Amino acid sequence: MQKILGCIRKAVQLYDLIENGDHIAVAVSGGKDSLVMLQGLAEFKRFAGIDYHLHAITADPCFNGIKSDYSAVKKMCDRLEIPYTVETTDIARIVFDIRKEKNPCSLCAKMRRGALHELSKSLGCNKLALGHNNDDVVETFIMNLFREGRIACFAPKSYLTRRDLTVIRPLCLASEAQVRAAAKHADLEVVKSKCPADTHTKRQETKEWLYSREKEDKGFIIRLFGAMHRADINGWGFPEDKAETKKRYDNLED
Repeated sequence: MQKILGCIRKAVQLYDLIENGDHIAVAVSGGKDSLVMLQGLAEFKRFAGIDYHLHAITADPCFNGIKSDYSAVKKMCDRLEIPYTVETTDIARIVFDIRKEKNPCSLCAKMRRGALHELSKSLGCNKLALGHNNDDVVETFIMNLFREGRIACFAPKSYLTRRDLTVIRPLCLASEAQVRAAAKHADLEVVKSKCPADTHTKRQETKEWLYSREKEDKGFIIRLFGAMHRADINGWGFPEDKAETKKRYDNLED
């Protein structure tokens, strides 16, 4: 977890992710990334010198019409003394039963983000933390490049004007390998996804392609991120002028 804390500290400093007085909703799906993020933010608070509050939240899609069991997450939140709220939704029914989406991931992700945004605001939070790691950043960049023909990615920090909510990604500088190792070392109990499309997605295909390239050419993934950094793609450029960076982020839309 020490490496994760180092990555969180660096991301917070570089991108001004967390400030005094922040009330942060931590999106927890039950997967390793969100659990490591929750553990990391709880531990980071102890030495960061920043006064912020955490509230773990889950938007349950209710796959196959059944509520998921998040008791392991509740147990973890109790141990960390962090409040936890689960909201059941009709996302899975709308995506798979009503819309019968052939490529369900995009609509599902959009609806889950909307549910998380609303839940965060209802709890009085001004920020929402998502558990994307550095591999996710590169995967999204590659998917946009080769599938949509555009050079773009989500940002490390985005202000949603219509929601008056700031989305942050505290794990954005941690590799998936580091996250996996931290989850194993901390013996975190992962809630297995019941999504019918799990492991059969375009993102999974991109992940496997990147890993195959990484296996053949060690450092391939981090060099791609380095290119994003040097080109300052969507604010990934490790800015020095924090005031100008904040101004740029505050102009972002939903």
